[in-house]
Amino acid sequence: MLNKFIFATGIENSYPTIQLPNGKIFRVDEMQKAGHYTFWKDDFYLVKELGIEFLRYGPSYYATHTGPGKYDWDFTDKTFAAIKELGITPIVDLCHFGVPDWIENFQNSEWPYYFAEYAQAFAERFPYLQFYTPVNEIHVTATFSALLGWWNERLTSDKAFVTALRNLCKANVMAMHAILKVQPRAIFIQSETTEYFHAEEPNECCLERAAFLNEKRFLSFDLTYGHPVSALIYNYLMDNCMTRKEYEWFSTNMIKKHCVMGNDYYLSNEHMVHHDGSISNSGEIFGYYAITHQYFSRYRLPVMHTETNISEPQAVSWLQKEWANVYRLKQDGVPIIGFTWYSLTDQVDWDTALRENNSQVNKFGLYDLDRQIRPVGEAYRSLISKWQEVLTSECYGLNIYNF
Repeated sequence: MLNKFIFATGIENSYPTIQLPNGKIFRVDEMQKAGHYTFWKDDFYLVKELGIEFLRYGPSYYATHTGPGKYDWDFTDKTFAAIKELGITPIVDLCHFGVPDWIENFQNSEWPYYFAEYAQAFAERFPYLQFYTPVNEIHVTATFSALLGWWNERLTSDKAFVTALRNLCKANVMAMHAILKVQPRAIFIQSETTEYFHAEEPNECCLERAAFLNEKRFLSFDLTYGHPVSALIYNYLMDNCMTRKEYEWFSTNMIKKHCVMGNDYYLSNEHMVHHDGSISNSGEIFGYYAITHQYFSRYRLPVMHTETNISEPQAVSWLQKEWANVYRLKQDGVPIIGFTWYSLTDQVDWDTALRENNSQVNKFGLYDLDRQIRPVGEAYRSLISKWQEVLTSECYGLNIYNF
């Protein structure tokens, strides 16, 4: 039973590997770049300073899972003890865009089993924790790693994409089962990108390409929640080396009743499909409200707005706009349980989607990297103080297990 609306932020903990111009492989660790390993105590106090009770947070998976059945919990023990002492509720982020070096990458079909083992070990170490995001943004991870060639395996084929997607979704589901063995009332908030593809022109190529991509955008949720895909997408999966047995595994292993559908929305989430099939960012056309309605209609699950941001000086107006979308969904009967500005502090090198190591600060945070509050931080604190009591009473009694 959840009786409190979740106002959250997160500490950005991406850690994919990229290839530098000199050919060397480089681990992009956002917590290192943003100074969290040095200022972690201060960062948790900043969360409390804003009146935020929920924090999307997790250890660096690549540094914590040191081998099969082997873990380094030193930093994790310190940070989660501090979070508990401050009365912050973590939404535990177990895998965020990367894997340990010994796993290599998301093409490794053995990884889901190792990851489930890691998830259970984490839950056993912290059995009081209830909220988890086992694998963050599966669709983004598979796309950037295996279709666009930017991260990790840096491949560029539909076969590689389907392989990565299958492994990521299987790891996600297996981790949920593993955690439930320890914490039977665990709640899984699956943070995932919320996408839409617009056809620029009414020609056949443009319309067909947009229609396909608007089916494909659901794949990570479809597999995780055991939702039947269309014939078009089923053929795509089979043509790219997913077997019928692998596909059917998801429908027999899903645990939808423990899930909250987390939808992330940024200015880059809507796309324009051009006459030649190419794609570009369209900017906001439908917005979070309309697109989230599409996802909710498909899965009928409780919803949480799990990520958004924009750089200064547009941040405050963007916060107001996203909040208006969230509240309108709630007024329309969508069981939306939370909202997140991501992240607590500014980020680094997301202007190139972490593909380059430029140390370029991106002003997305509620605080800057000197831990000074930004105008959007002030605005978010004010929003929480004004809306928390109202929404707590409206949210009271929502049983996410039986929706």
